[in-house]
Amino acid sequence: MNHNTPVPPLSPRPLRHLSEVQHRVVTAGRLRATGVSAAEANEQCRPGGPWQQILPGVFLLHPGPPTSEERLHAVLMYAAREQSAGVPTQPGAEEPHRPVYAEAMITGLAALTLHGFSSTPPLPSLDRIDVLVPRMRRLRSTGGARIVRTSALPAAEQVTGLPVAPVPRALADAVTELTDAGAVRRLLTEAVRGGHCEPAAVVRELNNAKLLSRPHVVDAVDSLLAEGRAIAEDRLYRMVAEYGLPDPVWNVDLRLPGGPHLGGLDAYWPEQAVAVELDTRAPRQDEDALWSEYARKREHLERLGITVVHITPRKLRDAMEQQATVVRTALMASGDRDPAAYVVVLPR
Repeated sequence: MNHNTPVPPLSPRPLRHLSEVQHRVVTAGRLRATGVSAAEANEQCRPGGPWQQILPGVFLLHPGPPTSEERLHAVLMYAAREQSAGVPTQPGAEEPHRPVYAEAMITGLAALTLHGFSSTPPLPSLDRIDVLVPRMRRLRSTGGARIVRTSALPAAEQVTGLPVAPVPRALADAVTELTDAGAVRRLLTEAVRGGHCEPAAVVRELNNAKLLSRPHVVDAVDSLLAEGRAIAEDRLYRMVAEYGLPDPVWNVDLRLPGGPHLGGLDAYWPEQAVAVELDTRAPRQDEDALWSEYARKREHLERLGITVVHITPRKLRDAMEQQATVVRTALMASGDRDPAAYVVVLPR
């Protein structure tokens, strides 16, 4: 066969069990399994041919530009470990199966767009798609795929049938490539306001990625933590109102009469000596020291007969009724305890 010999388009057969996108985006291994040799595949990818190779070992079975869906699948096919994805579980089954991608998931800006962020670019405008793989994989960034490595691959979330990194990890991978302080702040703010995740999870991933030494990231994190605390406080107010808890005094400091400062509390019921403290710690370098401070304050208050209920913003978001029950139980149990020490309550 020479270049002047007409070559009819090849079609990988039989692939009736594969999803529609898998008819259009196929790995070299899949082509070989259906009887298409490497030489035949390369012949189809000649200039003007019906196919194109869009990434090493990944072919697009039409000559036009790839769609966003095709690009996403192509990047995953390039990065994932080859395995028998999409094979029907029952002999003779013809239903489409979602492809299975081992040890690879979409991350960065593309992942955030898939998660529904409005402040990220649309998929067609991204020159490259980030894909997260284990650190030891022998892959290189090429074409429209940027390889991001990690020593501990998180559990992927399925979004539109694709494995996608959880929002905190995707944020960290996106921020790694961003130098615009405004863009970083918009992403972090949307993550919290949009209910995608809690600030602590974001800060933990940014810290793991060693991004908290960058001034524009630190500024954005400070805004994020303030935003997250305001949202958590609002949820705490709603919990008290919606579940019929007695009104506490809000945002107070406690002191011993003529003695030392005991610490600030988000809500306090003086008659029952019950306190609520929102745990909005940011997991940075000094997390252990901060937790020790929390623990010391709690132990000191409980020695004085004050019950301290710690509530995380996530629990307030996901299980508000359960947290209201915990507080109500502590209030009801106050009559069975010895009276608490007298403390001075001051506005914070």
